[in-house]
Amino acid sequence: MNTHLRHPFRFFQALRHRVARALHMDAWFPHVPIALAVGLSGLMQITQTLSLIEEFLALPQQTIEQFSGGFSSLAIRGIPHDVIGVLLVIMSLGLLVRSRLAWMVTVLMSIASLLLELTPLASQPASLILFHAVVLLLLLLNRQHFQRASLTTGTLFSITGVLLTLGFGVIGSYVLGAQFKPAISDFPTALYFTIVTMSTVGYGDIIAQTTEARMFTISLIILGLLVFATSLTAILGPMMNQQIMKLVQPGSKKMQRKDHIIVVGNGPFARNAADSLEKRGLEVTRILPAAPTPGSDIPNDFIIGDGSDSDILLKAQADTARAIIALTEDDSENAFIILAAREVNEKLKTVVAVSDAHNLNKIKRVHPDVVLALPIIGAELLAMALSGEEIKTDALFEQLLKLD
Repeated sequence: MNTHLRHPFRFFQALRHRVARALHMDAWFPHVPIALAVGLSGLMQITQTLSLIEEFLALPQQTIEQFSGGFSSLAIRGIPHDVIGVLLVIMSLGLLVRSRLAWMVTVLMSIASLLLELTPLASQPASLILFHAVVLLLLLLNRQHFQRASLTTGTLFSITGVLLTLGFGVIGSYVLGAQFKPAISDFPTALYFTIVTMSTVGYGDIIAQTTEARMFTISLIILGLLVFATSLTAILGPMMNQQIMKLVQPGSKKMQRKDHIIVVGNGPFARNAADSLEKRGLEVTRILPAAPTPGSDIPNDFIIGDGSDSDILLKAQADTARAIIALTEDDSENAFIILAAREVNEKLKTVVAVSDAHNLNKIKRVHPDVVLALPIIGAELLAMALSGEEIKTDALFEQLLKLD
């Protein structure tokens, strides 16, 4: 019987791998489709609100006057979704580069959008709510594909989120100002109420008197908590890492590195490679994804951050380095590291390791100087040993260092 018929699961698994290689899916899947879906979700929220307002304005004037609050009331109902929609469109750009912060903000905003549909502020159709739920599910199922961290990107997203939420609060306070006691009738009061509400301080000197005003205040609190929480994480996270570095490296000073070798990664291969280089008298700077844990081996010179972030590479002084070695366990991440290194220093020698032989041709497209094809050398050694073939050192070395 045919092997494919006896093992249908293996057949479909092999077929899936072939299709993935043919379409170069490692370079764009799943983060690009998810980013497009998030951007579409944001645009749909914005356009849905605008269409409701257009339908409202098309009604006869007498009918409009019968609504409590008129145009202002309908507009304020859609503003929370507009703010979330704008944030989702912005976050979709971060998802394209697999930003961890963008993923976290998008998840929180998607949850906030679904929560708003449970309040009287709800104005979205059931089909759109279902689409938001599906996007949220895709984000949660593909969390591992969004692991890149960038202080610059995080700060930009944080500032944008805070400004949009402040604008929502100030505009809403003006529109519904008469429904508070005392009434909100000027900009300083609107700004004061917005900041007090977003920070959940709640002095109680301005109180919502109507259901509309209370629902607006609830939505402002939800957005405020989400934006402040993600902003603090994006900004304070790197600062805390710096403090941890000071603890594990007491008295350390800013180093002037030159003609050194940068090793990116914290796996066994990266640690052994750094140790071997240092034993030969070479200066090595490690780029680690997180601070070393207490009791572990602490490198002599290391930086915490994303090796594919040009800011981190500049901090490691890649512009004066001799070479950079990308030794993470993710082949796609190693490719990003090489691309970022080329942007910082075109003359920098680049060495990259490949964990999966199927990714070898893709890694070569970023034009590294040396490719460490470890799976290939292992397979060749095994084949030579089992077949009784003479082990040729030169041939193995050429397989190990794929320079073509």
